[in-house]
Amino acid sequence: MVVASFGRRPVLFIWPAINRSLVSPTCPPRFVRFASPSAKPSKLVAASMENPPPGYRRNVGICLVNPENKIFSASRLDIPGAWQMPQGGVDGEEDPRVAAFRELKEETGVTSAEILVEVPYWLTYDFPPEVREKLNKQWGTDWKGQAQKWFLFRFTGKEEEINLSGDGSEKPEFGEWTWMTPEQVIELAVEFKKPVYEQVLQFFKPHLQPDSASQKKIISGDQPSFGDLTP
Repeated sequence: MVVASFGRRPVLFIWPAINRSLVSPTCPPRFVRFASPSAKPSKLVAASMENPPPGYRRNVGICLVNPENKIFSASRLDIPGAWQMPQGGVDGEEDPRVAAFRELKEETGVTSAEILVEVPYWLTYDFPPEVREKLNKQWGTDWKGQAQKWFLFRFTGKEEEINLSGDGSEKPEFGEWTWMTPEQVIELAVEFKKPVYEQVLQFFKPHLQPDSASQKKIISGDQPSFGDLTP
């Protein structure tokens, strides 16, 4: 069991031994299930459209898909085999959409993307007890877990744009990346995030079909652009 701190996002990872020769930036590794013998299923809560439930840290999750509807997933830098979609904390009163664009740029270097749809409510996951104790001691808070607003992004650029050093404003978090199917994304997620991943990808499922209408943006109104985030 390892508690690793990546910038402001410490995460608990529990994983078996993995053959590093099976991991490459262009080919997903064989499925590895992350589990703890004593782990209990995470409590999954759907909060209101506007506000997360009290006691949870606000966070955004980013499901970035390519034209073939494969999902961007990356491995944590010093923890081979731990794969996830980009995510990050919402700063103060920052709008979650603005936070999603910012986190995408900081973690992947991607600026060529557009929002297709968002989950219209907050989803929460509880930290396992040992993670909660570690994080709250580090942050000086008493968060139960994280409340996430999830966004489906369409990648509109070229793969050369993807840079795991991000935009240079934050310490890199990922070491490798690849495109995965929804099933692979869920299978390779840490155990306490699986319920959220399952619900998120179920919500996005209609927009991940080959003939999906989500090839076009379906969120109306103005959207933040990367230009909006640049001083």
